[in-house]
Amino acid sequence: MAKFEQKLTEILRPAVEETGKELLGVEFISAGNNSVLRLFIDHPDGINVDDCAEVSHQVGAILDVEDPISTEYNLEVSSPGLDRPLFEKAHFEAVVGEIINVKTSMPIDGRRKFKGTLEAIENDTLIVIVDGQDYELTIGNVDKANLVHQFDK
Repeated sequence: MAKFEQKLTEILRPAVEETGKELLGVEFISAGNNSVLRLFIDHPDGINVDDCAEVSHQVGAILDVEDPISTEYNLEVSSPGLDRPLFEKAHFEAVVGEIINVKTSMPIDGRRKFKGTLEAIENDTLIVIVDGQDYELTIGNVDKANLVHQFDK
């Protein structure tokens, strides 16, 4: 996760938790006046549109006061969906044995995109099997990751 997104997560997590929801992570997509701040929230009972609206209202007030983003942006609050994004070590630990997509910040063996089975986590290193080959990806080098939903389960 980028430092800016990590800072936003730290600022916004308490506001989300006040609503009884969990803040899984934050994405900021910089695109001038079309920038997007996307929050992924979760709850054991699931997330509905009213939950998203409640969190949006709560977070919007914090963003107005803290003003951490200097450009115009749209705020989106979403459930993680079937292709759940993975932001933290605990998120990866919950899906060991599952297929994941990972995009790294720095290339590993000449590539940045990996789709395979998350075999294990050793310290802060993901062991991902892609086409029969093991890749060791440090969590700090992960730019973006998500679970690949399997419909045949």
